[in-house]
Amino acid sequence: MMSSHSIAVVGATGLVGTTVLRLLHERHFPIKKLHLIASEHSSGKVLDYDGQPHVMVDLETFDFSQVEIAFFCVSIDLASIYAEKAAQAGCVVIDKSYCFRKHPDVPLIVPEVNEAALAQFKMKRIIASPNCSTIPIAVALKPIYDAVGIQRINVATYQSVSGTGKAAMLELAEQSRQLLNHEPILPNVYPQQIAFNVLPHIDHFEDNGYTREEMKMVWELQKILNDTDLTINPTAVRVPVFCGHAAAVHLETKDKLSAEQAVSLLTNMPGIKVMTGKFPYATPARDAAGNDAVLVGRVREDISHPLGLNLWIVADNLRKGAALNAVQIAEQLIKRYFPL
Repeated sequence: MMSSHSIAVVGATGLVGTTVLRLLHERHFPIKKLHLIASEHSSGKVLDYDGQPHVMVDLETFDFSQVEIAFFCVSIDLASIYAEKAAQAGCVVIDKSYCFRKHPDVPLIVPEVNEAALAQFKMKRIIASPNCSTIPIAVALKPIYDAVGIQRINVATYQSVSGTGKAAMLELAEQSRQLLNHEPILPNVYPQQIAFNVLPHIDHFEDNGYTREEMKMVWELQKILNDTDLTINPTAVRVPVFCGHAAAVHLETKDKLSAEQAVSLLTNMPGIKVMTGKFPYATPARDAAGNDAVLVGRVREDISHPLGLNLWIVADNLRKGAALNAVQIAEQLIKRYFPL
């Protein structure tokens, strides 16, 4: 019989936190004791898990020595204060924020791609989960990278508003209503109107003209694939979609790979579904939302480059792009390294 474990979900009322809870239940994660943790203003609220009420407790006062694994689904500001405290108290932290992704002693894990790097968690007892757009791209690139190598990546992402949070989803809904009723638009979450619009502006602009969201993809893919020579040219765009991130990815491989060979490699990669048929592509709303798979379509050779390959990649950013990846990390952690 599989042993059960004491688990904490920090940020349990947020979009990612509630998705973590849903997935823990769906995947029958072995939980002995569940602690739901949030900021002070949510302390005392009651959430249901597996038919049982759980009272939210305050992050500031919670004793993490009671916990074996803590899912941190909070902002970088809160993660920077509490994640190391939690790890020092004896639990293993799986952090979804950007806080530790570049830290040399913290593994950045996508289980299908670099599971072997998970062993590094022992250095700080913290494991970082990558950005919501990086994860599905890494999964799709892995079999191609292993087969023929990749020397350059051009990528444009089309990212839904749920990547920003609940307030952004409400803003998209409200702005859509305002536009359809010929009312003035008053942006709050985003710097400009998001309804019926696209914004090539996610996070702040860096000195090099790229946004922080774009640079995350560069830093994270290089770390996940353990290849600092890999060149990546990203553009990240926010689109008026509630859930599901998409990416148009253009690769330059080191050796020639035909579209047919690429499809064969992708078909055999765990976690991927290759889209075929009348519509050889996925869309966020129709296909990705609520789906755990990384959906890959429009696989074709680049007519402008002899070693070029094009992919269209779509995934649910709250599931595989965030919560599912974290839960899969925990599953592998238990399988390979527990008891500690």
